[in-house]
Amino acid sequence: MMQTIDEITKYLKENLSEKRFAHTMGVAETAKSLAERWGADSHKAFLAGLVHDCAKEIPTDESVKRLRNYGYVPDSIESRAPALLHAPLGAYMAEELFGITDCEVLDAVRYHTTGRKDMTLLEKIVYVADFTEPGRKYRESTEVREISMADIDTAVLAEADAVIKFTIDKGRPVHTDTIIARNSMLFKRGKTDES
Repeated sequence: MMQTIDEITKYLKENLSEKRFAHTMGVAETAKSLAERWGADSHKAFLAGLVHDCAKEIPTDESVKRLRNYGYVPDSIESRAPALLHAPLGAYMAEELFGITDCEVLDAVRYHTTGRKDMTLLEKIVYVADFTEPGRKYRESTEVREISMADIDTAVLAEADAVIKFTIDKGRPVHTDTIIARNSMLFKRGKTDES
């Protein structure tokens, strides 16, 4: 049986740092607002935003161990960029700890860091909300925040571009799901080299 929003919020407040908890609440509220703007289920959006970082502060070794216990083997990029591990682990934990069984919500948690090909509206909303919640003050987040009110697909594309550029500038591997998500948005919008 799924826990109530109040029960989940209490757990997160007790188990996340103050800064991470503030970010979490910002993402939940932003996801809810974007869902209302774009006609998605605002309850699911809030819930996915609320639990999206439930595994964020678990140390890498423990994250890998827990993922393996769930039968999930990190891919070669996740192994080199352990900050990505909290998304799939968060989806498993959301189901186990909070009783969330809605696949749409769990997939929005699972892909909130990388995106993926043919993202659902809820996945796009949580992906963008994580990048644009009010605590995010950098220029790219402000730009994507503005775009998200006009076109959620363009916001996803702009975010993927920003994430890819940032990751390359830091000399880190770019997850293939992010590249595929970006290309999927380009193709969906009919943008190619020739257009």
